[in-house]
Amino acid sequence: MKTFAMHRILPAALLAISSVAFSLPAASQAVDEEAAKALFKRNDCGKCHHPTRDKKGPSLQKVAKELNKKPAEAMNRIIKNATTGPKVKLLDDGKEEEHKIIDTKDEKQIRNLGQWILKH
Repeated sequence: MKTFAMHRILPAALLAISSVAFSLPAASQAVDEEAAKALFKRNDCGKCHHPTRDKKGPSLQKVAKELNKKPAEAMNRIIKNATTGPKVKLLDDGKEEEHKIIDTKDEKQIRNLGQWILKH
């Protein structure tokens, strides 16, 4: 009887665990830091953003700190800024300009960049 029950429970438990694992947010997956840094560099993100200090835009540490307050929205905000070019206020002179649109449409690359930013 116990063996029969285990054969029915074990597959159901494994299915439940795998469902949870695949539904976790992308931020919990491994980040390809080299790919993220290359995309950041290729798109001249460093002209406005630095890992630890403000430039024309906020530091990556500031961005991560702010976005990680609302983790459910964090990745969507990064994707929106990187792909739609919304107006942003510059820190150096207070003027507004359109955020640069990233040169890739590959969602995996953009999400990887977002995960890398959120790790700062």
